[in-house]
Amino acid sequence: MTRHAGLDGCRAGWVLATLDMDGSIELDVIAAFDDAVVAVLSGQLDALAVDMPIGLPEDGHRAADVEARRRLGARRSTVFPTPCRAALGATDYEEALAASRRATGKGLSVQAFNLLARMREVDRNMRPDLQDRIFECHPELAFARLAGSPVASSKHTADGIAVRAALLDRALAGLGADAGAATAALGRVPSGARSDDVVDAIAIALVARDLATGSVERLGDGSRDRRGLRMEIVA
Repeated sequence: MTRHAGLDGCRAGWVLATLDMDGSIELDVIAAFDDAVVAVLSGQLDALAVDMPIGLPEDGHRAADVEARRRLGARRSTVFPTPCRAALGATDYEEALAASRRATGKGLSVQAFNLLARMREVDRNMRPDLQDRIFECHPELAFARLAGSPVASSKHTADGIAVRAALLDRALAGLGADAGAATAALGRVPSGARSDDVVDAIAIALVARDLATGSVERLGDGSRDRRGLRMEIVA
């Protein structure tokens, strides 16, 4: 059976939303990114979209991030500048900040520092040959695509969750899912995850599904990091 998935960081690790061809959704929380990679390599998943940077710059600049912020307009703040590779091994904020300033001449936000542990997981497991099946995605770009424009309300509000769930319900119904499939999924949020994690994971799972048909865009200028990983966001 063809299955596609979206992976979003959550309090307990990662929330994995797996999408079957009929639009049905399976939700799980997994402890490690490694587990999702194994699912792809073993053929349990055909494609995996990940809401986490893949491909790390030396100078703090990625064309994909610039383009994503441009497209999101007023919602551009949801795209954090990707930390440089020099900061990846830092164990505290002060160390990461100093490493970023040495490498790029710029600082590092606390929000970006908080991503470093999960970025290390991703970077440790990724290889260039996996990027056609495991790729970086951004939920707000996925929702903007479903809505036709960036979603104005924040996902951290009840209205924002409702708007996103309605967009997902419509998209999943087009695949043959029961009416209100995403809204129903919000009634079974796994322990250790939140509603916004779930809607994000489902949204990027839909991008993973569209990858198979070629109906996606790859944001970025085609450049690769020093490990050979493409610095791109699939939308």
